[in-house]
Amino acid sequence: MTLKILDEKHNFLFKRKEIKASLNSETTPSRNHVLELLSKKFETPKENIKIREIRGNFGIKNFSIEANIYHSKEEKEIVELKKKKETVSVTPQNA
Repeated sequence: MTLKILDEKHNFLFKRKEIKASLNSETTPSRNHVLELLSKKFETPKENIKIREIRGNFGIKNFSIEANIYHSKEEKEIVELKKKKETVSVTPQNA
């Protein structure tokens, strides 16, 4: 697997790097594998990375990746929306 960085922008408002990359792979890469590759490439913990999209076209072994890399986990949690399964549902006790 070959990871190639196509575009890297610094977004000072959200305190993050916005990455667009290309990945050559025989199979569709998992999010965990892409997290590991980006973590090694930018020397940052996996908790600071949010993968926005892994996109591939039928019959082509090239995948495009969009990700955001934050300076800290706290900044990531403030800016990024959480998935429904990541939120904790609170129920009233004496309802």
